[in-house]
Amino acid sequence: MAGTECRRVVVTGMGAITPLGLDVASSWEGVVAGRSGVVPISTFDTTGYPCRIAGEVRGFDPTAYFEAKDVRRTDRFVQFSLVATQEALRDAALEITEERADDTGVYIGTGIGGLITLTEQIKVLDERGVRRVSPFLVPMMIADMASGQVSIDVGARGPNMGIVSACSSGAHAIGEAYEVIRRGDAEAMITGGTEGSIVPIGLAGFCASRALTKQNDEPERASRPFDAKRDGFVPAEGAGIIILESLEHARARGARIHAELVGYGATADAFHITLPAKEGAGARRAMERALHKADLDVSEVGYINAHGTSTEANDRLETHAVKTLFGEHAERLPISSTKSMIGHALGAAGGIEAVFTIKALLDDTLPPTINYEYPDPACDLDYVPNEARPAQMDIAMSNSFGFGGHNASLVFRAYAP
Repeated sequence: MAGTECRRVVVTGMGAITPLGLDVASSWEGVVAGRSGVVPISTFDTTGYPCRIAGEVRGFDPTAYFEAKDVRRTDRFVQFSLVATQEALRDAALEITEERADDTGVYIGTGIGGLITLTEQIKVLDERGVRRVSPFLVPMMIADMASGQVSIDVGARGPNMGIVSACSSGAHAIGEAYEVIRRGDAEAMITGGTEGSIVPIGLAGFCASRALTKQNDEPERASRPFDAKRDGFVPAEGAGIIILESLEHARARGARIHAELVGYGATADAFHITLPAKEGAGARRAMERALHKADLDVSEVGYINAHGTSTEANDRLETHAVKTLFGEHAERLPISSTKSMIGHALGAAGGIEAVFTIKALLDDTLPPTINYEYPDPACDLDYVPNEARPAQMDIAMSNSFGFGGHNASLVFRAYAP
Protein backbone atom coordinates (compact mmCIF):
# COMPACT_ATOMS: atom_id res chain seq x y z
CA MET A 1 0.00 0.00 0.00
CA ALA A 2 1.41 3.35 -1.03
CA GLY A 3 1.80 6.07 1.57
CA THR A 4 0.77 8.89 -0.75
CA GLU A 5 -0.70 11.91 1.02
CA CYS A 6 -3.97 13.61 0.12
CA ARG A 7 -5.37 10.84 -2.02
CA ARG A 8 -8.93 11.21 -3.33
CA VAL A 9 -11.56 9.36 -1.32
CA VAL A 10 -14.79 8.09 -2.84
CA VAL A 11 -18.02 6.50 -1.61
CA THR A 12 -18.81 3.16 -3.22
CA GLY A 13 -21.44 1.64 -0.91
CA MET A 14 -24.22 2.64 1.47
CA GLY A 15 -26.34 0.81 4.04
CA ALA A 16 -29.01 2.07 6.43
CA ILE A 17 -31.56 1.04 9.02
CA THR A 18 -33.87 3.88 10.04
CA PRO A 19 -37.36 4.52 11.42
CA LEU A 20 -38.43 4.81 7.76
CA GLY A 21 -37.08 1.46 6.57
CA LEU A 22 -34.63 -1.38 6.92
CA ASP A 23 -32.46 -0.38 3.96
CA VAL A 24 -31.33 2.66 2.01
CA ALA A 25 -34.00 2.44 -0.69
CA SER A 26 -37.00 2.38 1.63
CA SER A 27 -35.51 4.96 3.98
CA TRP A 28 -34.77 7.37 1.14
CA GLU A 29 -38.20 6.80 -0.40
CA GLY A 30 -39.75 7.81 2.93
CA VAL A 31 -37.59 10.93 3.13
CA VAL A 32 -38.48 12.07 -0.39
CA ALA A 33 -42.16 11.45 0.37
CA GLY A 34 -41.86 13.54 3.54
CA ARG A 35 -43.12 10.69 5.68
CA SER A 36 -42.54 10.66 9.44
CA GLY A 37 -41.19 7.60 11.22
CA VAL A 38 -41.92 8.99 14.69
CA VAL A 39 -44.37 6.85 16.70
CA PRO A 40 -45.44 6.21 20.30
CA ILE A 41 -42.78 4.14 22.05
CA SER A 42 -43.86 0.49 22.01
CA THR A 43 -41.10 -1.34 23.87
CA PHE A 44 -41.86 -0.18 27.41
CA ASP A 45 -44.48 1.67 29.44
CA THR A 46 -43.88 5.41 29.12
CA THR A 47 -46.53 6.52 31.62
CA GLY A 48 -45.23 9.54 33.50
CA TYR A 49 -42.49 10.40 30.98
CA PRO A 50 -42.68 13.94 29.56
CA CYS A 51 -41.71 12.50 26.15
CA ARG A 52 -43.42 9.27 25.09
CA ILE A 53 -42.53 9.09 21.40
CA ALA A 54 -39.48 8.11 19.36
CA GLY A 55 -38.14 7.28 15.95
CA GLU A 56 -38.32 3.53 16.55
CA VAL A 57 -37.01 1.06 14.01
CA ARG A 58 -40.09 -1.09 13.46
CA GLY A 59 -40.03 -4.58 11.96
CA PHE A 60 -36.39 -5.32 12.70
CA ASP A 61 -36.13 -9.03 13.59
CA PRO A 62 -32.53 -9.92 14.45
CA THR A 63 -33.28 -13.64 14.02
CA ALA A 64 -33.77 -12.94 10.32
CA TYR A 65 -30.10 -11.97 10.12
CA PHE A 66 -28.30 -13.86 12.89
CA GLU A 67 -28.28 -17.24 14.59
CA ALA A 68 -30.08 -17.35 17.95
CA LYS A 69 -26.86 -17.52 19.97
CA ASP A 70 -25.48 -14.46 18.18
CA VAL A 71 -28.67 -12.52 18.84
CA ARG A 72 -28.25 -13.22 22.55
CA ARG A 73 -24.62 -12.05 22.45
CA THR A 74 -24.99 -8.75 20.60
CA ASP A 75 -26.68 -5.53 21.64
CA ARG A 76 -29.19 -3.85 19.35
CA PHE A 77 -26.75 -1.09 18.32
CA VAL A 78 -24.27 -3.74 17.15
CA GLN A 79 -26.96 -5.67 15.28
CA PHE A 80 -27.92 -2.51 13.40
CA SER A 81 -24.30 -1.88 12.40
CA LEU A 82 -23.76 -5.44 11.20
CA VAL A 83 -26.86 -5.44 9.00
CA ALA A 84 -26.21 -1.97 7.56
CA THR A 85 -22.59 -2.96 6.83
CA GLN A 86 -23.67 -6.00 4.86
CA GLU A 87 -25.98 -3.83 2.76
CA ALA A 88 -23.19 -1.33 2.17
CA LEU A 89 -20.74 -4.05 1.11
CA ARG A 90 -23.31 -5.53 -1.29
CA ASP A 91 -23.94 -2.08 -2.73
CA ALA A 92 -20.20 -1.59 -3.18
CA ALA A 93 -19.73 -5.10 -4.57
CA LEU A 94 -16.73 -5.23 -2.25
CA GLU A 95 -15.54 -8.58 -0.98
CA ILE A 96 -13.01 -8.47 1.88
CA THR A 97 -10.61 -11.04 0.51
CA GLU A 98 -7.44 -12.20 2.24
CA GLU A 99 -5.54 -9.91 -0.10
CA ARG A 100 -7.64 -6.88 0.90
CA ALA A 101 -8.13 -7.63 4.60
CA ASP A 102 -5.08 -5.80 5.96
CA ASP A 103 -5.92 -2.64 4.01
CA THR A 104 -9.59 -2.48 4.99
CA GLY A 105 -10.52 -0.80 8.26
CA VAL A 106 -13.59 -0.07 10.34
CA TYR A 107 -14.48 3.19 12.15
CA ILE A 108 -18.04 3.22 13.51
CA GLY A 109 -19.40 5.78 15.94
CA THR A 110 -22.03 5.53 18.65
CA GLY A 111 -23.06 8.04 21.23
CA ILE A 112 -24.17 5.66 23.96
CA GLY A 113 -23.35 2.06 23.05
CA GLY A 114 -25.00 -0.96 24.64
CA LEU A 115 -27.43 0.77 26.99
CA ILE A 116 -30.08 -1.92 26.45
CA THR A 117 -27.72 -4.64 27.64
CA LEU A 118 -26.48 -2.56 30.57
CA THR A 119 -30.05 -1.85 31.70
CA GLU A 120 -31.03 -5.52 31.49
CA GLN A 121 -27.97 -6.76 33.35
CA ILE A 122 -28.28 -4.23 36.18
CA LYS A 123 -31.74 -5.66 36.72
CA VAL A 124 -30.29 -9.20 36.75
CA LEU A 125 -27.68 -8.14 39.30
CA ASP A 126 -30.28 -6.51 41.56
CA GLU A 127 -32.79 -9.35 41.37
CA ARG A 128 -30.69 -12.51 40.97
CA GLY A 129 -27.19 -11.67 42.19
CA VAL A 130 -23.69 -11.31 40.83
CA ARG A 131 -23.32 -14.93 39.67
CA ARG A 132 -26.19 -14.51 37.18
CA VAL A 133 -24.75 -11.51 35.38
CA SER A 134 -23.95 -12.44 31.78
CA PRO A 135 -20.28 -13.02 30.88
CA PHE A 136 -21.14 -11.16 27.67
CA LEU A 137 -22.16 -7.97 29.50
CA VAL A 138 -18.95 -6.07 28.86
CA PRO A 139 -18.39 -7.10 25.21
CA MET A 140 -22.05 -6.37 24.47
CA MET A 141 -22.09 -3.01 26.23
CA ILE A 142 -18.86 -1.24 25.31
CA ALA A 143 -19.12 1.38 22.60
CA ASP A 144 -16.28 0.09 20.42
CA MET A 145 -18.01 -3.23 19.81
CA ALA A 146 -19.84 -2.09 16.67
CA SER A 147 -16.46 -1.61 15.00
CA GLY A 148 -15.09 -4.74 16.67
CA GLN A 149 -17.94 -7.02 15.65
CA VAL A 150 -18.08 -5.67 12.11
CA SER A 151 -14.36 -6.28 11.61
CA ILE A 152 -14.73 -9.84 12.92
CA ASP A 153 -17.79 -10.46 10.76
CA VAL A 154 -16.21 -9.32 7.49
CA GLY A 155 -12.55 -10.06 8.23
CA ALA A 156 -11.28 -6.47 8.02
CA ARG A 157 -7.85 -6.25 9.69
CA GLY A 158 -6.98 -2.60 8.97
CA PRO A 159 -7.37 0.39 11.32
CA ASN A 160 -10.23 -0.25 13.74
CA MET A 161 -11.78 2.16 16.22
CA GLY A 162 -15.03 3.06 17.96
CA ILE A 163 -15.67 6.81 17.83
CA VAL A 164 -17.66 8.44 20.67
CA SER A 165 -18.54 12.14 20.47
CA ALA A 166 -22.23 12.15 21.37
CA CYS A 167 -24.41 13.23 18.45
CA SER A 168 -21.35 13.87 16.25
CA SER A 169 -20.05 10.30 16.55
CA GLY A 170 -21.19 9.04 13.13
CA ALA A 171 -19.89 12.09 11.28
CA HIS A 172 -16.59 12.06 13.17
CA ALA A 173 -16.16 8.36 12.33
CA ILE A 174 -16.65 9.10 8.64
CA GLY A 175 -14.31 12.09 8.74
CA GLU A 176 -11.56 10.22 10.55
CA ALA A 177 -11.94 7.23 8.19
CA TYR A 178 -11.53 9.66 5.30
CA GLU A 179 -8.29 10.89 6.83
CA VAL A 180 -7.03 7.30 7.24
CA ILE A 181 -7.41 6.72 3.50
CA ARG A 182 -6.06 10.16 2.52
CA ARG A 183 -2.81 9.54 4.39
CA GLY A 184 -2.42 6.01 3.01
CA ASP A 185 -3.11 3.86 6.08
CA ALA A 186 -5.93 1.95 4.37
CA GLU A 187 -7.42 1.48 0.93
CA ALA A 188 -11.01 1.00 2.13
CA MET A 189 -12.94 1.88 5.28
CA ILE A 190 -16.30 0.72 6.58
CA THR A 191 -17.62 3.70 8.51
CA GLY A 192 -20.66 5.50 9.90
CA GLY A 193 -22.74 5.46 13.04
CA THR A 194 -25.17 3.28 14.97
CA GLU A 195 -27.45 3.65 17.99
CA GLY A 196 -30.03 1.56 19.84
CA SER A 197 -30.73 3.24 23.15
CA ILE A 198 -34.48 3.76 23.43
CA VAL A 199 -34.81 2.33 26.94
CA PRO A 200 -36.34 3.74 30.15
CA ILE A 201 -33.12 5.12 31.65
CA GLY A 202 -32.03 6.70 28.38
CA LEU A 203 -35.38 8.35 27.83
CA ALA A 204 -35.56 9.47 31.46
CA GLY A 205 -32.11 11.03 31.26
CA PHE A 206 -32.87 13.06 28.17
CA CYS A 207 -36.23 14.08 29.64
CA ALA A 208 -34.46 15.25 32.79
CA SER A 209 -32.10 17.36 30.70
CA ARG A 210 -35.18 19.01 29.16
CA ALA A 211 -33.88 18.29 25.67
CA LEU A 212 -36.87 16.29 24.39
CA THR A 213 -40.18 17.34 22.89
CA LYS A 214 -43.40 17.07 24.89
CA GLN A 215 -45.63 17.06 21.79
CA ASN A 216 -46.84 13.49 22.30
CA ASP A 217 -50.37 13.73 20.91
CA GLU A 218 -49.28 13.93 17.27
CA PRO A 219 -45.96 12.08 17.05
CA GLU A 220 -45.54 12.64 13.33
CA ARG A 221 -45.67 16.43 13.90
CA ALA A 222 -43.40 16.62 16.95
CA SER A 223 -40.01 16.91 15.22
CA ARG A 224 -40.15 20.37 13.66
CA PRO A 225 -36.66 21.80 13.08
CA PHE A 226 -36.43 25.55 12.54
CA ASP A 227 -40.17 25.95 13.21
CA ALA A 228 -41.20 28.53 15.81
CA LYS A 229 -43.18 25.91 17.78
CA ARG A 230 -40.31 23.44 18.17
CA ASP A 231 -39.80 22.38 21.79
CA GLY A 232 -37.11 19.68 21.74
CA PHE A 233 -35.83 16.72 19.78
CA VAL A 234 -37.36 13.30 19.27
CA PRO A 235 -35.02 10.42 20.22
CA ALA A 236 -34.42 7.83 17.52
CA GLU A 237 -32.36 4.75 16.66
CA GLY A 238 -30.80 3.10 13.62
CA ALA A 239 -27.56 2.96 11.66
CA GLY A 240 -25.98 4.52 8.60
CA ILE A 241 -22.85 2.93 7.09
CA ILE A 242 -20.87 3.92 4.02
CA ILE A 243 -17.91 2.34 2.25
CA LEU A 244 -15.03 4.70 1.56
CA GLU A 245 -12.19 3.78 -0.78
CA SER A 246 -9.19 5.47 -2.28
CA LEU A 247 -10.02 6.46 -5.83
CA GLU A 248 -7.21 4.26 -7.12
CA HIS A 249 -8.52 1.20 -5.28
CA ALA A 250 -12.08 1.78 -6.46
CA ARG A 251 -11.01 2.27 -10.06
CA ALA A 252 -8.75 -0.77 -10.03
CA ARG A 253 -11.61 -3.06 -9.13
CA GLY A 254 -14.12 -1.34 -11.43
CA ALA A 255 -16.33 -0.09 -8.61
CA ARG A 256 -19.40 2.07 -9.12
CA ILE A 257 -18.72 5.40 -7.42
CA HIS A 258 -21.60 7.22 -5.74
CA ALA A 259 -19.82 10.40 -4.68
CA GLU A 260 -16.51 11.82 -3.51
CA LEU A 261 -15.83 12.90 0.07
CA VAL A 262 -13.74 16.03 -0.33
CA GLY A 263 -13.81 17.82 3.03
CA TYR A 264 -13.98 17.24 6.77
CA GLY A 265 -13.87 19.77 9.57
CA ALA A 266 -13.85 19.09 13.31
CA THR A 267 -13.89 21.65 16.12
CA ALA A 268 -14.80 22.04 19.79
CA ASP A 269 -17.01 24.71 21.31
CA ALA A 270 -15.18 24.62 24.67
CA PHE A 271 -18.28 26.28 26.06
CA HIS A 272 -20.94 24.12 27.77
CA ILE A 273 -21.81 20.45 28.34
CA THR A 274 -25.05 20.61 26.34
CA LEU A 275 -25.55 24.08 24.81
CA PRO A 276 -23.89 25.20 21.55
CA ALA A 277 -21.35 28.01 21.68
CA LYS A 278 -22.58 31.59 21.40
CA GLU A 279 -23.43 32.59 17.83
CA GLY A 280 -22.69 29.02 16.68
CA ALA A 281 -18.99 29.80 16.52
CA GLY A 282 -17.82 26.18 16.75
CA ALA A 283 -20.25 25.04 14.07
CA ARG A 284 -19.14 27.84 11.76
CA ARG A 285 -15.47 26.91 12.17
CA ALA A 286 -16.19 23.22 11.45
CA MET A 287 -17.95 24.12 8.20
CA GLU A 288 -15.19 26.58 7.31
CA ARG A 289 -12.46 23.98 7.89
CA ALA A 290 -14.30 21.37 5.83
CA LEU A 291 -14.61 23.78 2.90
CA HIS A 292 -10.97 24.83 3.23
CA LYS A 293 -9.83 21.21 3.10
CA ALA A 294 -12.04 20.69 0.04
CA ASP A 295 -10.60 23.86 -1.57
CA LEU A 296 -14.11 25.18 -2.14
CA ASP A 297 -15.65 28.61 -1.98
CA VAL A 298 -18.86 29.00 0.02
CA SER A 299 -20.71 29.90 -3.20
CA GLU A 300 -20.09 26.38 -4.58
CA VAL A 301 -22.16 24.59 -1.90
CA GLY A 302 -25.57 23.61 -3.25
CA TYR A 303 -27.19 22.01 -0.20
CA ILE A 304 -26.69 21.52 3.54
CA ASN A 305 -28.15 18.61 5.48
CA ALA A 306 -28.36 20.46 8.78
CA HIS A 307 -27.91 19.08 12.25
CA GLY A 308 -31.36 20.64 12.79
CA THR A 309 -32.43 18.93 16.00
CA SER A 310 -35.72 20.78 16.63
CA THR A 311 -34.34 22.37 19.79
CA GLU A 312 -34.57 26.12 20.27
CA ALA A 313 -30.85 26.79 20.70
CA ASN A 314 -29.42 24.42 18.07
CA ASP A 315 -31.63 25.52 15.20
CA ARG A 316 -31.19 29.21 15.92
CA LEU A 317 -27.42 29.00 16.32
CA GLU A 318 -26.87 26.69 13.35
CA THR A 319 -28.83 29.15 11.23
CA HIS A 320 -26.67 32.00 12.52
CA ALA A 321 -23.49 30.01 11.81
CA VAL A 322 -24.58 29.38 8.22
CA LYS A 323 -25.43 33.04 7.68
CA THR A 324 -22.13 34.17 9.20
CA LEU A 325 -20.01 31.83 7.06
CA PHE A 326 -21.92 31.85 3.78
CA GLY A 327 -22.87 35.53 3.72
CA GLU A 328 -25.19 36.47 0.84
CA HIS A 329 -25.07 32.91 -0.51
CA ALA A 330 -26.93 31.75 2.61
CA GLU A 331 -30.08 33.41 1.27
CA ARG A 332 -29.99 31.14 -1.79
CA LEU A 333 -28.68 28.00 -0.10
CA PRO A 334 -31.20 25.19 0.50
CA ILE A 335 -30.93 23.68 3.99
CA SER A 336 -33.03 20.87 5.41
CA SER A 337 -33.19 18.62 8.43
CA THR A 338 -34.04 14.98 7.79
CA LYS A 339 -34.43 14.67 11.57
CA SER A 340 -37.87 16.15 10.96
CA MET A 341 -38.81 12.71 9.60
CA ILE A 342 -36.77 10.21 11.60
CA GLY A 343 -35.98 12.06 14.82
CA HIS A 344 -32.51 12.37 16.29
CA ALA A 345 -30.61 9.08 16.12
CA LEU A 346 -27.82 10.42 18.35
CA GLY A 347 -24.52 8.72 17.45
CA ALA A 348 -26.08 7.21 14.33
CA ALA A 349 -27.33 10.57 13.03
CA GLY A 350 -24.13 11.50 11.19
CA GLY A 351 -24.01 8.16 9.39
CA ILE A 352 -27.66 8.18 8.38
CA GLU A 353 -27.53 11.81 7.30
CA ALA A 354 -24.38 11.19 5.25
CA VAL A 355 -26.34 8.54 3.34
CA PHE A 356 -29.21 10.99 2.76
CA THR A 357 -26.80 13.71 1.66
CA ILE A 358 -25.17 11.39 -0.89
CA LYS A 359 -28.60 10.32 -2.15
CA ALA A 360 -29.53 13.98 -2.58
CA LEU A 361 -26.50 14.40 -4.86
CA LEU A 362 -27.22 11.22 -6.79
CA ASP A 363 -30.91 11.91 -7.33
CA ASP A 364 -30.75 15.72 -7.68
CA THR A 365 -33.36 15.92 -4.95
CA LEU A 366 -33.46 18.18 -1.89
CA PRO A 367 -34.97 16.38 1.12
CA PRO A 368 -37.68 18.40 2.87
CA THR A 369 -37.94 19.71 6.39
CA ILE A 370 -41.42 18.56 7.32
CA ASN A 371 -43.61 20.19 9.96
CA TYR A 372 -42.31 23.63 9.02
CA GLU A 373 -45.46 25.70 9.60
CA TYR A 374 -44.66 28.71 11.78
CA PRO A 375 -41.66 30.80 10.70
CA ASP A 376 -39.20 31.80 13.39
CA PRO A 377 -37.65 35.25 12.82
CA ALA A 378 -34.33 33.83 14.06
CA CYS A 379 -34.50 31.00 11.49
CA ASP A 380 -35.11 32.75 8.19
CA LEU A 381 -33.34 30.67 5.54
CA ASP A 382 -34.63 28.24 2.90
CA TYR A 383 -35.35 25.03 4.84
CA VAL A 384 -37.02 23.24 1.88
CA PRO A 385 -40.34 23.32 3.75
CA ASN A 386 -42.58 20.25 3.77
CA GLU A 387 -41.96 18.91 0.26
CA ALA A 388 -38.89 17.54 -1.50
CA ARG A 389 -37.60 19.68 -4.36
CA PRO A 390 -35.70 18.78 -7.53
CA ALA A 391 -32.39 20.61 -7.74
CA GLN A 392 -29.17 19.92 -9.57
CA MET A 393 -26.16 20.25 -7.25
CA ASP A 394 -22.52 19.26 -7.25
CA ILE A 395 -21.54 19.99 -3.64
CA ALA A 396 -23.44 19.07 -0.48
CA MET A 397 -22.55 19.40 3.20
CA SER A 398 -23.70 17.41 6.24
CA ASN A 399 -23.43 18.84 9.76
CA SER A 400 -23.38 17.07 13.13
CA PHE A 401 -22.97 18.73 16.53
CA GLY A 402 -22.93 16.94 19.89
CA PHE A 403 -23.26 17.40 23.63
CA GLY A 404 -19.85 18.33 25.02
CA GLY A 405 -19.27 20.84 22.23
CA HIS A 406 -18.24 18.41 19.47
CA ASN A 407 -18.70 19.66 15.89
CA ALA A 408 -18.19 17.81 12.62
CA SER A 409 -18.88 18.82 9.05
CA LEU A 410 -18.55 16.65 5.94
CA VAL A 411 -18.49 17.85 2.33
CA PHE A 412 -19.45 15.52 -0.53
CA ARG A 413 -19.03 16.18 -4.25
CA ALA A 414 -20.83 14.57 -7.16
CA TYR A 415 -18.22 12.25 -8.62
CA ALA A 416 -16.42 13.41 -11.75
CA PRO A 417 -13.41 11.44 -13.05
